[in-house]
Amino acid sequence: MIINHPLLGPRDAAEFYVMGDADLINRPDPDAEGAAEAFYEYAYLRDNPAGEHRELWYHEQGDRSWLVVTRSTLTHEIMNVEMARDVALAKGRGQ
Repeated sequence: MIINHPLLGPRDAAEFYVMGDADLINRPDPDAEGAAEAFYEYAYLRDNPAGEHRELWYHEQGDRSWLVVTRSTLTHEIMNVEMARDVALAKGRGQ
């Protein structure tokens, strides 16, 4: 499988590690009311969709960047690849 890295171009998927659901970018606020429940859900409750899914991928054997890869879990077709930092900043998180 080839991942079209936004900065480096096409890269073999063997250079990456899948780190889980892209919603991990949305870490709960530890100071918010109900933080314990929010962190429980953040850490342990995951969807396992059949079809289109957004995942965090780490470019371990390259520039060590984090990507959000949208792909089909049925066909492994990659629909979109974005820098995770850009996704987080678009949601008002990260720096």
